[in-house]
Amino acid sequence: MQINNLKARKLKSRKRVGRGGTSGTYSGKGMKGQKSRSGYSRRSTWEGGRTTLIASTKKNKGFKSRNPKNQVISLDVLNKKFKNGEEITPEVLKKAGIIQDISVPVKILNNGELKKKLKFKDILMSKIVSEKIAKNSKKE
Repeated sequence: MQINNLKARKLKSRKRVGRGGTSGTYSGKGMKGQKSRSGYSRRSTWEGGRTTLIASTKKNKGFKSRNPKNQVISLDVLNKKFKNGEEITPEVLKKAGIIQDISVPVKILNNGELKKKLKFKDILMSKIVSEKIAKNSKKE
């Protein structure tokens, strides 16, 4: 057998569906209706005409942040609970029972006077409080 004696096998062409005429069927789209038409698309939130989940949820005014609010402490509390020269951290405040949670930020606000010299670590404070602490440390 030689190459010039071989005959090419005729390959059957793939059935091209949905092209009109008698050659095709429904191209996997079923029969009639909106979904069988070309160019059909729908929103991902479409639920067949009923009220969607998004539309039926409660609509509240405003905005609620996912970030926790600061735990607020006044200067008066620090004067009562701590001795002169102590270092104040969130862990120390938790042990003293002033704050509930170490993971939520702590902020000191200007309520009262700071009469003791204290050191602060990992604690937020208002501008006026930081000025008072700076003045307090310069006095001594």
